[in-house]
Amino acid sequence: MNARNLLIPLLCLGALALACGPRSHSEASLVTVSVVKAVPSVRTKQTSSSVSKITSSFTVAAEPSGLRFALDVTNVGKKNVELAFPDGQTHDFAVLNAQGLEVYRWGEHHMFTQSVQNRLIDGGNTMRVAEHASTDLPPGEYVAVATLRSTNFPVQERVTFQVR
Repeated sequence: MNARNLLIPLLCLGALALACGPRSHSEASLVTVSVVKAVPSVRTKQTSSSVSKITSSFTVAAEPSGLRFALDVTNVGKKNVELAFPDGQTHDFAVLNAQGLEVYRWGEHHMFTQSVQNRLIDGGNTMRVAEHASTDLPPGEYVAVATLRSTNFPVQERVTFQVR
């Protein structure tokens, strides 16, 4: 095989390696988080990038059969927002007691895939994440923490609630 026949495949291989190589993240892709308004049972946060905006609200209800968590993530912009997740666990819910110690975590006994995934929220639409926790907490005041594990639009909400 002469050098001419070997040159073209080597150039193609080099171009492919360059196209698939690692890329650095720019500071433009960083996201800021700020509190927009707070209500006793529901808190709202607004996360923004240069074009996309999302808001979130979190509620928790103590029932005789356990706890009900609901995290709503709303795309308040006109353009679609794509949420990126590093693995199959898109969210988590935790409960802290009055001393700040974790007494329950929803994702603790679940298994999740190791594959990267994306979720699209169309402009003006809401993605709801709701879970039921069969837990028997003693009466008292607690703090529930909801986490959206998105790498580009991370959200964490806290809500105080009581078990009677």
